[in-house]
Amino acid sequence: MIKESTNKPAVASIVFAYLVVYIVWGSTFFFIEKALRSFSPFVLGSVRFIIAGTLLMSFCWLKGYKLYIKSVVKEALFIGFLLLFIDMAAIIWSEQYISSAIVTILSSATAIWFIVFDKPKWKQNFSSPPIILGLLFGFIGVFMLFAEQIFSSNDTDQTDNKMKITAMIVLIIGTIGWTVGSLISKYNKERKDKLNGDQPSEDLHVMVKTAWQMVSAGTAFTIVAFVNGEYANFKISNVLPNDWFAMAYLATMGSILAFGSYIWLLQHRPATEVSTYAYVNPIVALVLAHYFTDHIVTKLQIFGLIVVLSSVVLMNWNLYNDNRKFKAYKRAKRIKKLREMAPKSSIPRIIEITNFNSKHEKRKTKSKQKQEL
Repeated sequence: MIKESTNKPAVASIVFAYLVVYIVWGSTFFFIEKALRSFSPFVLGSVRFIIAGTLLMSFCWLKGYKLYIKSVVKEALFIGFLLLFIDMAAIIWSEQYISSAIVTILSSATAIWFIVFDKPKWKQNFSSPPIILGLLFGFIGVFMLFAEQIFSSNDTDQTDNKMKITAMIVLIIGTIGWTVGSLISKYNKERKDKLNGDQPSEDLHVMVKTAWQMVSAGTAFTIVAFVNGEYANFKISNVLPNDWFAMAYLATMGSILAFGSYIWLLQHRPATEVSTYAYVNPIVALVLAHYFTDHIVTKLQIFGLIVVLSSVVLMNWNLYNDNRKFKAYKRAKRIKKLREMAPKSSIPRIIEITNFNSKHEKRKTKSKQKQEL
C-alpha cells in the first residue's frame, strides 16, 4: 500500500497508484464475470467485501492505527455505501446480462458525471470548449460501444433485449452513485483542511477509512443477499476452485490494493484527472474478454473506444496545458521554429528573450506560491 504523507507525494507513488487503478481495476470486471458462475450477485459482493474489510481492518490494527473516530467513521460508512455498494451492486448484477468488456465501457460514463456533478468547477469546466467537446465525444463514444447491445437482438429475443436495457440503466445509476461518493470524499477533505488551517483535525489513516467503507458495503450486500434469498440458495460445495481464485483476487487486489490506491489518488490529484481510469479500464477488459472469454470484440466496439479515449484528451486539455513539462516542450518547439526562421544574427536575441520569459514565469510561480501560503 502506498505510504501516506502530509507532504507532496513522490511522482513514483502517483505513477504506481495510477497503474494499479488502471490495470488491476480493469481486470476486476473480468474476474467478476468468472466468479458469477458460482456466486449469485449479492452473495459475491457480500463475501468479497467481508473478506477484504476484515483483512484490511486486521492489518490496520496490527500496524497500530487508530480505528475509530465517530464523525470520521460515519462519513466513511456513507461514502462506502455510495462507492462500493451502489456502484458495485450495479456492476455485479449487470454482468449477468452484459459482458465484462461492455460493462466497463458503460462504466466509463463516470468521467462524464465527474464533470457534470463537480459543481465547484462548473464555471471552469463549462467555459472550456475542449471539455464541452470532450463531453460530447464521451457520450457519442459510449453510445457507439453499447448501441449494438440494444439494437442487435432479434424480435425473438425481446426478453433478453429488455434485460440488457435494464442492466444499462442500472449501470448509469451506479456510476452516478460512485461519482457523488468520490466528490464528497474529495471536498470533505478540502473543507476540513481550510477550516483547520495549519492545525490538522483528528483523522483516521486512509487505509482505516477504506476498511470502514468495505465494512459498509459488505454489510449492505449481506443484508440484501439474506432478504432476497440468495444466501438461502447458496452452497459452498458448489463453488468451483477457479471461482474461489477469482474471489480471492477481487477481495485482495481489486478491493484492497486498487480501491485503496483510488482513494489515495483522490486526496492528491484532481478528481477529473483521477476519473480517467474509467477510459483505461475498458481497454484492459476488452483485451481480457477477447483472449480469455467467448465474447466477440467487434470493430464497432474498438472504434467507439477510440472515440471515448479521444474525449479524455479533450476533457483534460486544461490540465495538460498547465503541466510544466508540456509547457517546456511547447517552448522548446517554439524556439526551434524561431531558429529555423530567423537569420543567424538574431538567434542570440531569441535565446535571450526566451531565457527572460523562463525566468519571468518562475518568478510568477513563486509569487503565486507565496500568496497561497
